[in-house]
Amino acid sequence: MLLYLNGAFVGLLILSNILSVKLFSIGEWAVLPAAVIVYIFTFPITDTIAEVYGKEAARKTVLSGFITQIFALVFIYCAIHLPSAPFFSEQESFETIFSAGFRVTLASLVSYFVSQNLDVSIFHKLKERHGESKLWFRKNASTMVSQFVDTALFITIAFYGTMPLGALVAMIFTQYAFKWLAAAADTPLVYLLVAFCRRSQKSGKHVYG
Repeated sequence: MLLYLNGAFVGLLILSNILSVKLFSIGEWAVLPAAVIVYIFTFPITDTIAEVYGKEAARKTVLSGFITQIFALVFIYCAIHLPSAPFFSEQESFETIFSAGFRVTLASLVSYFVSQNLDVSIFHKLKERHGESKLWFRKNASTMVSQFVDTALFITIAFYGTMPLGALVAMIFTQYAFKWLAAAADTPLVYLLVAFCRRSQKSGKHVYG
């Protein structure tokens, strides 16, 4: 089951990078990148891995995602600069979708690496304190803190100096509000994944133990 969780994590991570070029609005109070509707689901996956398989397994998942992102950037760069076929007329659109400025790319990598590792660390500390109980608390506490760090780092690195400070702060808090609500809403998903993984572990021990 750990293999499937790792695959889902990396897949969602790469998909979120691709979707980041699309912006959508929620009423008049928030403008968000489409990536957020995918990226928020990476945190329940690392929380599930930390809960069932331990801190080191979760850290390896985060590291694998970081390395995969770097490889993806290299391959995308190569694809963009390959000579286009004479009949391929969508090069400009292709570049628009798959290329990002240096600051945005740097912001994505830094915010991801810091926030995901912070999520694992907080989750593990709370599990050491509470044991198997209060999964809902450590899941939400770790995700909500790390999501704030992720949002603040990404927006600051990517956009500081390109807009008024007030607009920058407003963007951080409106995006975080959406992520906070999403983190609370996906709590049942973590319980479901944890239960499924533990049942899978027991089945494996029964068959192979």
